[in-house]
Amino acid sequence: MKHLLYNFMAGGALLFSTAACTGDYEDINSNQFQPGDLTADDYALISSMSNICGAVIPSDVNCNQFTDCLLGGTLGGYFSDGANFTTSYVRNCAPDNWTSVFLKDSKIISTLYTNISMVEGFCETSGQVVPLAIANIVKVAAMNRVTDAYGPIPYSAIGFEGAVKTPYDSQQDVYNKFFEELAAARAILLENRAAVMSPLADKVYSGDIDKWIKFCNSLQLRLAMRIVYADAALAKRRAEDAVNPANGGVIETNDENATWKNYETSTNSMRVAIMYNAHDTRPSAEIACYLNGYNDPRISHYLTESGSPETPSLNGKPYKDENGNWMTSPSGTSLQYVGIRRGWQTFNTSWSVNFSDVNIPGNTPALWLNASEVAFLRAEGVAVFGWNMGGTAESFYNAGIRLSFENYGVGDQADAYIADATSVPAQFYDPEGLNPWNGTIPAVTIKWDESATPAQKQQKIITQKWLANWTLGNEAWADYRRTGYPFLIPVAYNGSNVVNINLGPRRLPYPTAEYTDNLVNVQKAVEMLGGPDNLATRMWWDCNPAVQ
Repeated sequence: MKHLLYNFMAGGALLFSTAACTGDYEDINSNQFQPGDLTADDYALISSMSNICGAVIPSDVNCNQFTDCLLGGTLGGYFSDGANFTTSYVRNCAPDNWTSVFLKDSKIISTLYTNISMVEGFCETSGQVVPLAIANIVKVAAMNRVTDAYGPIPYSAIGFEGAVKTPYDSQQDVYNKFFEELAAARAILLENRAAVMSPLADKVYSGDIDKWIKFCNSLQLRLAMRIVYADAALAKRRAEDAVNPANGGVIETNDENATWKNYETSTNSMRVAIMYNAHDTRPSAEIACYLNGYNDPRISHYLTESGSPETPSLNGKPYKDENGNWMTSPSGTSLQYVGIRRGWQTFNTSWSVNFSDVNIPGNTPALWLNASEVAFLRAEGVAVFGWNMGGTAESFYNAGIRLSFENYGVGDQADAYIADATSVPAQFYDPEGLNPWNGTIPAVTIKWDESATPAQKQQKIITQKWLANWTLGNEAWADYRRTGYPFLIPVAYNGSNVVNINLGPRRLPYPTAEYTDNLVNVQKAVEMLGGPDNLATRMWWDCNPAVQ
């Protein structure tokens, strides 16, 4: 990585980019630094580690809007376009300047690799190993999102010997490399558990190396589940290795959640992107239907009331009657929290402000991976694939719900929710009448049923995992492609002649610039993909025979 010069550095990526978030990182080493003790090298490491972390869930607002609001958020079923985008991801016809962001935006790959190179140089000079091990774990978390968007990507050869036109790796090779890198990083951290890291140096875990080990293992578990239909044997081996207590354990409590706490002194970039231009992003109809139907107490933490004071509607309180009472849909569902149907057929600016808004406080940390997700991964491993996850599927499933409820301050209501064997998602109703749907959301219930089929158990698990992973849209989109769950309402308008409206996009096409700047390598990538370079072609791990 010492000669980082490659085709993604269009426009030039600064070593300490002023556009990327810079936090109050201090040197990660054996001393507890005070601000006055920092050297130039310390400050360089501070900037590099901050920029690396800011490339996972992008801290740059424009980049975040494209990757996590308009892409992952909508295709994962959490959000709907709240602005009049006639071409978009959720309408299956996003333009090239949208679909190219994950590969071409300098705030992701360029920033990531340039700053990792700086950390590598620091470690070579100082003789330390922990900073680079952590940086490599974060790199896997960031690059996993990239390969899951496209399939084959440049990875092993990025920056190799000053390469300008970068070769691609198959997605299978990328995942194999991920597992190798996580294992190597974990080994280093396990050997250096007693090392002292300054809490000021680490906005994820405040210098707690044991928690970094747990995040490394939890990330490995996530990746193992992702490839289960493509390589069942490898998935099982990596998953069981991840949860083995001898390897340092996985995230099991909310204080171990992997969140980047950069926004204690700034504003969460997703919130800024969502609020932009009279709210380019709104909650989806699906998230409102599931939360309303389940009487889920997290609803007020996820959504605002429709026509809320924060985003007043044009006519005050749109879904209240003359007495100030919330109106209901024909099926009796309250219109207090209402989402927009994804991929709307008809858009009207005057009604878009009437719907609920996404409720993300400005100081919300950027979520990478939480204890609830880990519990659901373990539940699926046991219930669907028969893996040894260290417990029963039911215990992990219930724990996943409890952990999420606890995380949102409604833990006292978890037991009643877990015991609910009758509530089902509310049926969709469009109070404005512009984008109706006559279909039915499947009546999946909450309470665990050990007698259910593996498919039914998987549906329960993924549905609850989806609710618990709120705003982690790219992860939701990956789960939806892998399992077909949760059920998402077909988009109202399909702007593609290749995308099946019931399946949605399976990947992103490569940027058109690759066909002029990196033609030979991108052609090889398409060969590895095994199908046309479009939104409908499935990637290596997207091969579940039940999702057709």
